[in-house]
Amino acid sequence: MQHNIFTSMRSLKMMDGCKGGQVFALHPSCTTTTGGGGGGSVGEKFLQHLQDHLRVNSIRSKSMRNFQNVHVYNTPVLAEALAIYGLPQTDLIEPQIEPCLKSVNFVETLADLYRRMEDSSQSEKSAMFLEHCAIIRGLPDPKLFVRSLRSARQHAVDVHSKVVLSAWLRYERREDELVGTSSMDCCGRDLECPRTALLAGYNPESVYDPCVCLRSQREEGDAEFSMGDEECSTSEEDCDMSFCIGDEEVRCSRFSIASLSRPFETMLYGSFMESRREKINFSQNGFSVKAMRAAEMFSRTESVYSLEPEVVLELLSLANKFCCEEMKSACDAYLASMASDMERAILLIEYGLEETAYLLVAACLQVFLRELPDSMNNPNVVNFFCSSVARERLAVVGHASFLLYSFLSHVAMEDDMKSNVTVMLLERLGECAAEGWQKQLAFHQLGCVMLERKEYKDAQNWFEAAVEAGHIYSTVGVARTKYKRGHKYSAYKLMNSLISDYTPSGWMYQERSLYCNGKEMMMDLDTATELEPTLLYPYKYRAVSLLEEDKIGAAISEIDKIIGFKVSPDCLELRAWFLISLEDYEGALRDVRAILTLDPAYMMFHGKLHGDNLVELLRHHVQQWSQADCWMQLYDRWSSVDDIGSLAVVHHMLANDPGKSLLLFRQSLLLLRLNCHKAAMRSLRLARNHATSELERLVYEGWISYDTGHRDEALAKAEDAILIQRSFEAFFLKAYALTDPDSNLDPDSSLYVIQLLEEALRCPSDGLRKGQALSNLGSIYVDCGKLDLAADCYMNALDIKHSRAHQGLARVFHLKNQRKAAYDEMTKLIEKARYNASAYEKRSEYCDRDMAKSDLSMATQLDPLRTYPYRYRAAVLMDDHKEAEAISELTKAIAFKPDLQLLHLRAAFHDSMGDFISTLRDCEAALCLDPSHADTLELYHKARERANEQHT
Repeated sequence: MQHNIFTSMRSLKMMDGCKGGQVFALHPSCTTTTGGGGGGSVGEKFLQHLQDHLRVNSIRSKSMRNFQNVHVYNTPVLAEALAIYGLPQTDLIEPQIEPCLKSVNFVETLADLYRRMEDSSQSEKSAMFLEHCAIIRGLPDPKLFVRSLRSARQHAVDVHSKVVLSAWLRYERREDELVGTSSMDCCGRDLECPRTALLAGYNPESVYDPCVCLRSQREEGDAEFSMGDEECSTSEEDCDMSFCIGDEEVRCSRFSIASLSRPFETMLYGSFMESRREKINFSQNGFSVKAMRAAEMFSRTESVYSLEPEVVLELLSLANKFCCEEMKSACDAYLASMASDMERAILLIEYGLEETAYLLVAACLQVFLRELPDSMNNPNVVNFFCSSVARERLAVVGHASFLLYSFLSHVAMEDDMKSNVTVMLLERLGECAAEGWQKQLAFHQLGCVMLERKEYKDAQNWFEAAVEAGHIYSTVGVARTKYKRGHKYSAYKLMNSLISDYTPSGWMYQERSLYCNGKEMMMDLDTATELEPTLLYPYKYRAVSLLEEDKIGAAISEIDKIIGFKVSPDCLELRAWFLISLEDYEGALRDVRAILTLDPAYMMFHGKLHGDNLVELLRHHVQQWSQADCWMQLYDRWSSVDDIGSLAVVHHMLANDPGKSLLLFRQSLLLLRLNCHKAAMRSLRLARNHATSELERLVYEGWISYDTGHRDEALAKAEDAILIQRSFEAFFLKAYALTDPDSNLDPDSSLYVIQLLEEALRCPSDGLRKGQALSNLGSIYVDCGKLDLAADCYMNALDIKHSRAHQGLARVFHLKNQRKAAYDEMTKLIEKARYNASAYEKRSEYCDRDMAKSDLSMATQLDPLRTYPYRYRAAVLMDDHKEAEAISELTKAIAFKPDLQLLHLRAAFHDSMGDFISTLRDCEAALCLDPSHADTLELYHKARERANEQHT
């Protein structure tokens, strides 16, 4: 049987705490429950309960699964140690060095890349998009990276690139987390189909088609059947010679065997003795009778599909020895089809490497890559990738590439940044690097890893190599490692020189602040925040400094500034500490629950106590809620637009009912609103896995498809769900997918969406979801000009505490020329909402210019990532003929948020001023982010024509 040969012959999520973001160490010098530096006293009851708890509970290990360094603590000693821990201190926090390419002039970098991509040939497109992936990897929107990865796969020419990119796309979707799926399953898309990836040829348009692998399987079956018939039709009269192996003869057609390769042709028709013999002794060549009979059969049928795998393996060796390219290709393809699981792939790849079987190695690699990250826990798989010898073996077969090691090292860094495997993979990445940007990335990432491992001399060498290759940002790494090695002044001079030589950025001042003291340090941090308000470290440092001055309220206000628009576990942990010091255990519990929603494996107490344990400790100091109480709390927080509070309530509810798919779905919606896309998708996958019916499963799979950019699949899932049962979620999913921003609804489509939402509202659901449906329905009515119906929808939504409906109702009043009523509605939302930057932004549309400026200033202060205020202020300045100030306003935002709309507007301003060179640069940068943006394309082509006219 075919499987006999194979009888003889999954992962740790990236530890965010490893990257300097896990906040802090604690004061080692405190001898009481008072935090160091006058940081305030920790609540005695809480600390006593903590000590009691630790005396009877072992501390969980850093990893719940695969972390190797499992620490066993003596709990009485640990309890005594924790008793002297105070609050965090400024000396022990520092910013992370980002392990990605970072340009000192990001807009120019994007523009240059776009120009090169436009000028590149079709065969170069895939490599260009890989560079694009590396450049935009550091941006906060993960969809940009995935879209670029898809483009790289779309333009991939060779099988190797298709295999790696298809697996990478699958990894980014974390499909391995979906219960019931196999790594080699086809998801229905050519882009990720494992069979399509192994097909040679280039057709970039085919990736938009549904996968046809099932039809291909049927065609292969028919081909096998016909080949078997052909074999049976052979006549003994056609044979005019024999190969003798031992006592057995294999009768052959001399002409057919000679046609297999030039060596056989020379043997059988050349000047050798064999050309004159009817019987040729083949015993000394080391091949069995079965192999020669298989070669004879192939010489007639050109097929190996009826053979046993072990025979094909031997036939592959024979084909290699006698240069039978067609026979080798057939064996290669057949064996590649056998590599369907890890066990077979581990076995077959050795044959593939030995016999330089390109397709077989590709198929085995595909299995390994599509099993990531679990496959990297297999030492046999690790051995195929990590050493220089392994890379050289892969290179001989055409499967060692910068692309492959870029993917592998990316996965390894997410799994464990400090591991030896990560280091070895990055070293192989550096060996594969050929272009400048590739060397910059490999060397910089090696520097980051060595820094985390505290191997500062090696880290400095790698950072210096990255700088020499052209990556200016790696200067930060050079400075940091010099500082770690005791050369603080040298680090300061280096960063000072960087600020002098280039346009200053927030990260430059942030880094220089580490090498300053007192007021000079605070000035650098304030400048860093002014230039780049999304940097976490300045807020954290200022907050801890205020804590050390016994100003806990001010410390909480400072950390609230960043949490208000950029939620991260380390900032939430810091606030939880502050709240514990104030004995606000309910607030601290809220933040810890939110942390665990973002990262279920998060460790508190500087990595010594799992967040779940801290939840248990805090629960004893707050009022206990029933599940009914939780629903009431959830409604209240949802109504006050308190997404972090809502997350905490859902986490509490899931603790009581861990398999509740509805709650996991709610959790994913909240996380999406907080721009925590990865955590949101994890919750959505869990919701799908815990679905109790086919209907639920289809709905959650539909949302997964929609949120990963596959709108048509989402619609198909919704339609299938509706066929099973008319439900709120199925109708709502279909309506939502149809109103995609890129869909441009016509009147008929709008009417259909209205019908779908009305159907959804007739189905049972809770008020939270119905409020959203009513708000969406109101929005469609507004677009259709049916303002009274829209107002009714918004009022009904407000009746069930959907506070965001105030925004829709304000829009209705505005369209009815009732500006005062619109303003009042937004004021109501501002009063209700906990984080209300968007409310200030929207209210600015319904007041005069001076009041609008005030509201937009507040919106920017609360959330500097919102781009409308910058665009509005720039437009006002342009109207006032203050062109330089208008450009400066946009440039300030683009420096930390290179947004498509900001770039387009600045390009339009440059165009109106006759600066066509700057117009082209901004258009090219914008098109590098979205090549299909129609307004930018139009402006770009006009600017090119005008620029050409100036030169002629």
